Formats: sequence, structure tokens, C-alpha cells
Amino acid sequence: MSQINEFNDYRKKMNDRLMQQDNKVLKRFFSLDNQTYTDGALDVKTKELLGLVASMVLRCDDCIKYHLGTAHELGATTDEIFEVFSVANIVGGSICIPHTRRAIEYWDELEAQ
Repeated sequence: MSQINEFNDYRKKMNDRLMQQDNKVLKRFFSLDNQTYTDGALDVKTKELLGLVASMVLRCDDCIKYHLGTAHELGATTDEIFEVFSVANIVGGSICIPHTRRAIEYWDELEAQ
């Protein structure tokens, strides 16, 4: 199984489990997250790229994979993704390099699909 399928399957399984709990705060958080990434003054793709920068700086590999997948679906180019990597590494510092390596590997797999 590819790391993309493995990630997406696990994410869906555990998000479904999380939502089964009927926790109002968590459900509202997920709703707010969903609303944040809709079109507004910034388009959806730009917001996903911003989310990717933030995820890289915060060093969340799951978040990085999610935003890479969504950016890919929205038509982001490899050049755009590498500019995001550049911004994230400048803002976050060299601690972001290992996450950038894994992000490149994931992006390459997305592109190969």
C-alpha cells in the first residue's frame, strides 16, 4: 500500500472514530477548520499553501501530508510547493529540513500517481 493510501485510510478511520464520540468542542473545532479553508479574500489553494507552511514550521508530518494532498488536488505545481518549502525553512529554521525531505518524498509520490 502506498504511503498516500495508508495515510488517507488511517486519517479517515480515526476522524470517523473521533466524530462518533459526540464531543461538541471537537466537532466545532473540525467545523471551524473546514470553514477556514473555504474561498474568501484568499482563494482555497493559497490557504492550503499557507496551511502547509504553518504545518512545516510546527513540524506536524500528518498536517504536512494532508496539505500536500489537498494542494495537489487543487493543482499546485512542484515549483509552488518548493517555494512553500523555502518559506517554511526560512521561517522555521533548519529543524524543518527533515520534514522537508519527507514532504518531498510524499509530493513525488503524489505526482507519480
